[in-house]
Amino acid sequence: MSDLDLILKGGTVFLPDGRTNTDIGIKNGKITKLESYASAKKTIDCSNLFIFPGLMDTQCHFREPGGEHKETIQTGTMSAALGGIVGIFEMPNTNPLTTTPEALDHKIQRGIETSYTDFAYYFGGTFENSKNLPMWENLDGVCGIKIFMGASTGNLLSATDEEVEAVVKNGNRVIAVHAEDEFLMNENKKTILKDSTNVGMHCKWRDVNSSLNATKRVVSIAKKHHRHVHVLHITTADEMEFLKANKDTATVEVLPNHLTLHAPDCYEELGTLAQQNPPIREKHHQDALWKAINDGTVDIVASDHAPHTLDEKSGTYPNTPSGTPGVQTLLPVMLNHAANEKLSYERIVELMAYGPIRVHKIKNKCLIAEGYDADFTIVDPNLSHVITNSEQASKSGWTPYDGKKVKGMPIMTIIRGSIVMRDGELLDKITAKPIEFSI
Repeated sequence: MSDLDLILKGGTVFLPDGRTNTDIGIKNGKITKLESYASAKKTIDCSNLFIFPGLMDTQCHFREPGGEHKETIQTGTMSAALGGIVGIFEMPNTNPLTTTPEALDHKIQRGIETSYTDFAYYFGGTFENSKNLPMWENLDGVCGIKIFMGASTGNLLSATDEEVEAVVKNGNRVIAVHAEDEFLMNENKKTILKDSTNVGMHCKWRDVNSSLNATKRVVSIAKKHHRHVHVLHITTADEMEFLKANKDTATVEVLPNHLTLHAPDCYEELGTLAQQNPPIREKHHQDALWKAINDGTVDIVASDHAPHTLDEKSGTYPNTPSGTPGVQTLLPVMLNHAANEKLSYERIVELMAYGPIRVHKIKNKCLIAEGYDADFTIVDPNLSHVITNSEQASKSGWTPYDGKKVKGMPIMTIIRGSIVMRDGELLDKITAKPIEFSI
């Protein structure tokens, strides 16, 4: 079959039923059969490399429109491609908010024009637009609905049960939830944080109960309306125990920051650079997250890439923004955990490819199979690398992992047959497309 565009030759290919050593043929941006091939227009020797299906980062904030000094769709997706990511889901707390078809269309056009990866956007769910959600959730390029039960960056807040229920009862697509109880946190800020300027207090006043209570509330409302909720960035042992018992309604996301950093050490070492919502917590909570990774409770690992400038981060807590960059370091940090036997490489693929298919019903991606998009994340599991601020493509220009040595790196990002990144350098810029879903 010499009319192939590309052959990936001799790599260890990750399939749902296990690893295999085979060649992969690519033609017209699609995967052909997995078998031995003799020739193509181009052949890449993948000996001693892992060939993963193209991996997704399903939680990113790229700040465009309204916060372009922090990040843009272009710079954010450059970071993604450098990190081995073939597609991103971006969040609606931009300015204007992504709560109308017009705002969505603007971001889709910017994605097509400037993105280095394929993309989809969460549509913001509010009390005000809830009646329109059954129609708007099915617009092209929408990966699901997003609600914030606790205030974070932006003004997208559904704090009361009435506001949450208005969204949950309208529509059928998955709803991603930032589950922190706004009312408990406001009270805690007065009674626990008081006048403190110590960032180490961040996980004290945004406490376990504020997360657990919000998670219980949204799951209860979702059960009432038979709606699937995807609870984002879980940080507590208490929530994991609850969610493990409610997998019929809720799927679960965890972030590398919460699996890698813990209080109080992270606040002593990084100060406000470790400040994010929900907060990085103590070691026993981190241990519970790892247990949930390995017992199957967790469905997806994503970055919650939420950049702010170093100048913004250098203010006095708590008047400093929450969030850290992460799309470029998501996979390297997780590969390092696999090298340290905290999880298997197969589990990484489940959490960043098969989990997104299952939770979001992604079409034609995240799977190495005939006829699927020729998307691949090619990894050298033995490559050692030191993460630095200077290599970050994000406009924010920093990472909480500056100086961290990792084992295992993405060395190639292939999107629909085009090599977008190779050996840490961006090459082809694809004509990016909105990701499609089985609605």
